[in-house]
Amino acid sequence: MFFEHVEASCISDESMPWMPLGLAPGVEVKFFKADPIRGEVIALLKAPADAKLPRHHHSGTVVVYTLKGKWKYKEHDWVAGPGSIVYETAASTHAPEAVPEGGPEVVVLNIVSGDLVYLNDDDSVMATANWRSAAKQYFGYCKKNGIEPRDITAFA
Repeated sequence: MFFEHVEASCISDESMPWMPLGLAPGVEVKFFKADPIRGEVIALLKAPADAKLPRHHHSGTVVVYTLKGKWKYKEHDWVAGPGSIVYETAASTHAPEAVPEGGPEVVVLNIVSGDLVYLNDDDSVMATANWRSAAKQYFGYCKKNGIEPRDITAFA
């Protein structure tokens, strides 16, 4: 494929399924892109107001835009609410948690480069997530649930 043939594309929110994230109860993810070239994942994350996600370390940058609800990192004083954007530097570690007074749920758009390494309390690795694991989770979920998948790794 030549770059001249790569078209802009639009993916509607309704066309992609919510799936359990598998790391915390009630937390769901909706993948839009799993880019094998840049090592990037674009996804929505939805969590109940009492959610606490495992502490994680990431190898690349992360940009989080809050659409609904409020959340924070245990390690910081700020609270992100609707319309705020959080930029996370590469090689940082933190534990995200919803802020209950922010409403019944939190919905954020994430643009993640590189690996997210989820950690147990003793710093052992619980799970690693990246573009490859996102694609595997999405295609597996679609197959299991009889959903015609979209190729979230393609640029055609």
